Amino acid sequence: MRYDLIILDNDGVLVDSEPISNRILAGYLTELGHPTSYEDSLRDYMGAAVHRVHDLVRERSGQRLPEDFDATLHARVFDAFARELTPVDGAPELLGTLDGLGVPYCVASSGTHQRIRVALARTGLLPHFTDARIFSAEDVGRGKPAPDLFLHAAEKMGADPARCLVVEDSPLGVAAARAAGMDVYGFTAMTPAARLSDANMRFDDMQDLAKFLSSHYN
Repeated sequence: MRYDLIILDNDGVLVDSEPISNRILAGYLTELGHPTSYEDSLRDYMGAAVHRVHDLVRERSGQRLPEDFDATLHARVFDAFARELTPVDGAPELLGTLDGLGVPYCVASSGTHQRIRVALARTGLLPHFTDARIFSAEDVGRGKPAPDLFLHAAEKMGADPARCLVVEDSPLGVAAARAAGMDVYGFTAMTPAARLSDANMRFDDMQDLAKFLSSHYN
């Protein structure tokens, strides 16, 4: 299918932020008395909005996280981004390919608007995205696996959900895309392919995705 809109996740698809943010999240939760390994964080929170962290901690421990949890977490993550963050291998080339093909695309992420922009700016990808093509779970209230974010992005971009393609790297993101009635391609560079089994297609190299899309639009 020649899709009318391609919706790109940010963390793990465009910017290589998942190892950084999950390392910091696991350490911070452990520091607060909620022992969490890096692997635990990937399993439970990868692809999710921060409200999921609050919800799971309260469900499992009966305790609330501190009121300044979000602000402290973001400050630590942004500090690490400034030192360590890079684009996902092949992501700049993918965006260049989409620009060359004239295929409409946008980014839709569980992260806050600030986090999305900080990450895209740090990696040099922000010039590819006007404000009108950046969507956050902040816009809809419910993050992935709810379909709200992807449906919101499609509506704002004037696209039929049935003619949208989502590129995701997390099980929560794949579930959200499927719930929205969209096709979804699962990026398996970091996530085991079996965990993205509900995706329409799986791939482990952004250059392969760029070539695949080029063959459909040229």
